[in-house]
Amino acid sequence: MPAQHLTEFLDRHNAKYVTISHSPAYTALEIASLAHVKGQELAKTVIVKIEGGMAMAVLPASYHVDLALLKAAAGATRIALASETDFRDHFPECELGAMPPFGPLYGMRVFVDESLTHDKEIAFNAGTHHELIRMAYADFERLVKPTIATFSTSAEPALRL
Repeated sequence: MPAQHLTEFLDRHNAKYVTISHSPAYTALEIASLAHVKGQELAKTVIVKIEGGMAMAVLPASYHVDLALLKAAAGATRIALASETDFRDHFPECELGAMPPFGPLYGMRVFVDESLTHDKEIAFNAGTHHELIRMAYADFERLVKPTIATFSTSAEPALRL
């Protein structure tokens, strides 16, 4: 079952969505394949530390975060990938690594890669490693109010600053 906090939020805001069940999977590209969702339409959530606080970077499953670009987009002086230990307690009803990209539910700022804004729909982990939620991108943007920026690359991870 998707994270109850998330579905209650979506229902309360009259968002239309569907839940997609799939075999357990742990990488974004595995999930996309099992759920028959294009890698470009499946959004993965990467937790980053910006100036010591936690934030979500949301990007296509087939892309990697470029920390230098995200740092510039955030106007930050310090940025790093968060470790699982850093964010584990922020998502009590979610399986580790299956956090939905709804930062407002978790007190986190959300950055969405500009490439996701071109899709009519977005799919993302629903708090488990065996379920996705698919909804209109416009509804996602309306509810999350993310900062939209270009910070991903299809090349190897650009983690050095």
